[in-house]
Amino acid sequence: MTKKSTIKVEEVNTHIVNWLKTYAQNSKVNGFAVGISGGVDSAVTSTLCAQTGLQVLCVEMPIHQHESHVSRAKEHIEQLKKRFPNVSSIQSDLTSVFEAFKKEVPTDFEENKLNLTLANTRARLRMTTLYYHAGVHGLLVAGTGNKVEDFGVGFYTKYGDGGVDVSPIADLMKSDVFALAAYLGVPESILVAQPSDGLFGDEKTDEQQLGASYDELEWAMLEDANNNPQDSYTERQKEVFKIYKKLNTINQHKMNPIPVCVINRD
Repeated sequence: MTKKSTIKVEEVNTHIVNWLKTYAQNSKVNGFAVGISGGVDSAVTSTLCAQTGLQVLCVEMPIHQHESHVSRAKEHIEQLKKRFPNVSSIQSDLTSVFEAFKKEVPTDFEENKLNLTLANTRARLRMTTLYYHAGVHGLLVAGTGNKVEDFGVGFYTKYGDGGVDVSPIADLMKSDVFALAAYLGVPESILVAQPSDGLFGDEKTDEQQLGASYDELEWAMLEDANNNPQDSYTERQKEVFKIYKKLNTINQHKMNPIPVCVINRD
């Protein structure tokens, strides 16, 4: 079920960079702020932003972060700063902020529910921090979500990493992101790393959380969009399609506009 990207990377790269530059200029801002996680999505997004020639601020926001994530983020940022003079970086260690928050709220709840809620809290603290840096520098927050995450399974935190101003790679499948990453010269350590949201302080991968790989979910997303018959599916394909449909259904609240109670004024 391995997916191979079919995008024309050079054309896609140029298109996204021009789109970003035009949007920023029309918005009369100085450039972009990007949260850097050590993963492929943030590496591609920040590199695309850097190519605009506008100011790009790479922001590290560790919260009990696994060392491998931190080292990959630093490697990417240093490489990017060497390649693009318009790129700068800053680190805001939010570990103490996160621990202070936990002292002010009750935590005697069922473990799985508590851990997931605290993971989402990490993402929301990062969103607040990223908007602070963007605000004082006159920047837009560039989102790092891809199409499978944002519009397939809703694998992001509402008002966390989902709280952004522009989404440059949200129409790219994960396979497209990897193809673009290779073209852009993203560090090898990032290209070979297993995707992980890093919200649990360990090396828990996205696949472990979702129950399926991005290649599998990308397959299921395309199958669902094309209304393909399921008669010939293998047992694993049936399982993956079921996982995809479940996640797509329960996370519609993230993908759809906020419901508004409309008042009849007649």
